[in-house]
Amino acid sequence: MPSRSRQEWIRLSLRTPGILIFGMVLAPCGLILNLTSTVAPNWRTFTPPGSPVDEFIQQGIWEVCRSSTINTRIDCSLQDDAYFANQIITVAQGLMVASLLVTLIGLAVAIPGVRCWKDRPNWVVAGLGGLLIFLSGVMTIIPIAWYTHILTTIPTDTVGATNVQVGYCIILGYIGGIFEILAGFVMFIGICRCCGGKNRGEKRVEVVSRFRNQTQPRRVDVPRLSRDRNTPTSSVPYSKDSMDEDVSFPRAKSPAVRSVNTSNGGRPYDVDL
Repeated sequence: MPSRSRQEWIRLSLRTPGILIFGMVLAPCGLILNLTSTVAPNWRTFTPPGSPVDEFIQQGIWEVCRSSTINTRIDCSLQDDAYFANQIITVAQGLMVASLLVTLIGLAVAIPGVRCWKDRPNWVVAGLGGLLIFLSGVMTIIPIAWYTHILTTIPTDTVGATNVQVGYCIILGYIGGIFEILAGFVMFIGICRCCGGKNRGEKRVEVVSRFRNQTQPRRVDVPRLSRDRNTPTSSVPYSKDSMDEDVSFPRAKSPAVRSVNTSNGGRPYDVDL
């Protein structure tokens, strides 16, 4: 099968392809969610023993805070050496920060490739940016899933903690990571032409030409009304006598001459007047 050249494909619209719009919308959303998940101290919550019912402890990957359900004051000056000595905390800190940086780099690479103020996107550059965004989503899901798996077994200085629950940072991390994985994957598949070019919004040149020929109005040669007798033969056959006839507008018939009875000395009757 002969290889197809790039010139055999054409884009019917100058709009940005849908897969690139999808990726460039989801990637920043995932970045914001992952940033919130990284800095907020709410990966898990529990109730310490002997504390009031309205108080609970929030643990993140950077700090531990004491909160209450009846006021908005948060005390983040708590120390928990046993908690921060866990391997998952160190891994989560490194991967979450790396995920944020890789996402920013991926967006910086993808933005010039998406349009770069040209008629045709640079699919290779946009695909590489999508690959970086995909990897950043994977780096977010790994610590989030690991932390969730050992949620109740992570040691802490607070002995006898009860009511251990998942914090909202875990939920935001899952959503942000999935957003980035989807965005990066969709943008990366644009690096190759799939489904007959539909992923790029392209069609073959011969298909487009056939469509345009079908929609082009058919040309019809209409004979001119006034023509020279010496004009060469046209597409419509005419006889010599037909050229003498007036085909533009019918002439009004001249009124018939009224007969006058000239008898009786040449004087017309009264009925003839």
